[in-house]
Amino acid sequence: MNKISIMIVDDHRLIRETCSFLLNQDEEFEVIAETGDGDSCIEIARVRKPDVVLLDINMQPVNGFETLKMIRILSPATKIVALSMHAEIAYVKKMLRLGAAGYVTKNSPKYELADAIREVSKGNSYICDEIKNNLSDKVFEEGPVEPDIKKLSQREVEIVKFVKKGYSSKDIGGILGIHFKTVEVHRHNILKKLKQKNSLSLIHYLTSQAVEF
Repeated sequence: MNKISIMIVDDHRLIRETCSFLLNQDEEFEVIAETGDGDSCIEIARVRKPDVVLLDINMQPVNGFETLKMIRILSPATKIVALSMHAEIAYVKKMLRLGAAGYVTKNSPKYELADAIREVSKGNSYICDEIKNNLSDKVFEEGPVEPDIKKLSQREVEIVKFVKKGYSSKDIGGILGIHFKTVEVHRHNILKKLKQKNSLSLIHYLTSQAVEF
């Protein structure tokens, strides 16, 4: 029986080594590579073309989203399972939209990780129980309408990009060629539209929702 070849990509060495040890105990699996960054992952995938890649999202300098895109181009037959600390639905949707076949959180038990690898290697998709439970909770919970990034004007979107990077109103005004007080007005309107209290909560919201422009 041919073993399912696996590459583990995570910037935490302990997680890589633990996953490798656990998976190699199963006669169905063979971990052929481990790496802690997106660049080397892309090159290994291009050369060795593993059956499955377990891919973390939060990596530097190339994050999991960008790494996934490149793997899909250079090794299209490789199946990708996100292995992430993030259980937010926005992260799941984005990874699946970019081509991931599965999503497992780092809170998941060992059997779910093994099940995910088996399922995606067969051409199926797999979502762990924690994410499924979050989806169920989201359907049934009652609360205020979620803020919508689409409500922002084009100018507000431009300003949000700089706010997310930590630019001041004065800096943003200089870059865009407008008075900093005008930037302040736009920032006030952005917070109001997205139902955020201040710039810090705005940045947290954009990050938690995996918003990219």
